[in-house]
Amino acid sequence: MVLIRIMRITGAEAVIRALIDAGADTIFGYPGGAIMPVYDALYGYREKIRHILVRHEQGAAHAAEGYARMTGRPGVCMATSGPGATNLVTGIADAMLDSVPIVAVTGQVAGKLLGTDAFQETDVISVTIPLTKWNFQITEAREIAGVVAKAFYIASSGRPGPVLIDVTRNAQTEMVEYHYEPVTYLDTVKVVTQPKAEDLEQAAALINGAHKPYLLVGHGVSVSGAEKEVVELAEKAGIPVASTLLGLSSFPVAHPLYTGMLGMHGNYGPNMLSNNADVVIAVGMRFDDRVTMNLAGYLAKSKLIHIEIDPAEIDKNVKVAVPIVADAKEALRELLKLVQKNSHTEWLEEFRRLNQVEEEKIIKPGSHPQGGKLRMIEAVTQLSEKTQGKAVIVSDVGQHQMMSARYYKFAETNSYVTSGGLGTMGFGLPAAIGCKVGAPSRQVIVIVGDGSFQMTLQELGTIMQEQLPIKIMLLNNSYLGMVRQWQEMFFEGRYSFTGMANPDFIKICESFGIEALRVQDRSELGAGIDKMLAAEKAFLLEVVVDMEENVFPMVPAGHSITDIRLE
Repeated sequence: MVLIRIMRITGAEAVIRALIDAGADTIFGYPGGAIMPVYDALYGYREKIRHILVRHEQGAAHAAEGYARMTGRPGVCMATSGPGATNLVTGIADAMLDSVPIVAVTGQVAGKLLGTDAFQETDVISVTIPLTKWNFQITEAREIAGVVAKAFYIASSGRPGPVLIDVTRNAQTEMVEYHYEPVTYLDTVKVVTQPKAEDLEQAAALINGAHKPYLLVGHGVSVSGAEKEVVELAEKAGIPVASTLLGLSSFPVAHPLYTGMLGMHGNYGPNMLSNNADVVIAVGMRFDDRVTMNLAGYLAKSKLIHIEIDPAEIDKNVKVAVPIVADAKEALRELLKLVQKNSHTEWLEEFRRLNQVEEEKIIKPGSHPQGGKLRMIEAVTQLSEKTQGKAVIVSDVGQHQMMSARYYKFAETNSYVTSGGLGTMGFGLPAAIGCKVGAPSRQVIVIVGDGSFQMTLQELGTIMQEQLPIKIMLLNNSYLGMVRQWQEMFFEGRYSFTGMANPDFIKICESFGIEALRVQDRSELGAGIDKMLAAEKAFLLEVVVDMEENVFPMVPAGHSITDIRLE
């Protein structure tokens, strides 16, 4: 007879052991009173799990997002109760809207103090109910292993997203017999990954009979690892392809079937011709308002095939002809068997003609200006050329985000990380930390504006402490640029509180031991980028750009996508 010895450990140690057993190898966190027993237990596991001390809890959540985006595994962030927990909320909300799997662990006051307004007590469970796929408050140590296992399963199953575990202090100090079992199925979590045969047949019939088919690529393609299948479908059926913001890098920019980005600041052809398509295949996207703009008349003449793992997104914004509720990779793999070889040369040529208009009107003049101040488009274009489109680009939110999305020519998959649904300023720098930790062999470059940079620049301290060779391109126009552009275009040029008196960013970087360089003249730009890319350690390149450069094309809010403006 074999006796199995079940160890007795503290709840705090059980938290750490459960995270390790769930597959976590990194925690992005910030200690405090209510989570201190867990941090004390973590001290003995430093060889098994890496802890990265951020400088603000929001940075921990965004870093966990970046890690998850690079690895496909849940990122873990940890904080104390009260302000520590509430500081995670922005990152949790960001992960929810962009379908990023993270597991947030927060400390909480002792169970007997719950509801008494104890020091640093916040009802983080109620706060995060609408922002998470699932949350749970652990009040007894015996719950820990099971809840952690469940949390990792829920975060990564189906449409990924954030979960939160709140652990009371007494649960951390109690002794418990530890035993971990992974969760592989839950009755309460219905996940459909396999497509229905009849849906696939209907979809294939529409595609095979289409005259102007159109393939829209969303973030779900990358989440499911379906990049290869998307390319195969487009090539087999000769379908023009466009991408959402978060779908960028899921389809090669240099591919002859690629037409550009959709949406408010997307390319001219993809927006102008969307409503001309007779069959639209949308893969892993939710028809966000920044893509559809005014829904009146959007895809009114099209038969829509929507491949989406979350049934809640079907018919939510746009009427669907053939819903395929399934994992994108599985659905496309089966659909490929039914789709016939085809080409749509004349239809593709329509996109090329319109995009040539954009090329002549906007891109060439911006990339190769005749005199004047440096422009963001020049900086991103040169960065793309010098990296051959192979870097991981992490973008913050603003004009620089749209410039990076439009002008970096992504040559590798899973190469663009940004905040889409929530549009979180301050996302870029901490997310880049998570990206570099998750993919240490890849070149990680974060593109930020002066406004967004100042929201989380304290994470330079994390980069310094962890010695992460992250490259930062700061496009400095001394404005909150996107807001200023709207004020110029729609508020009669009244720049209400958007001008910024900025600090000396070079000195700030130097104080963190990070090399930095400022370029202001066009003649300095190329050499500046070369120096940044050649640096073995972290490096910031500040590019001082035209204060009133605008991002075009642009669809004004509330307008149809065909109301896209080139100036």
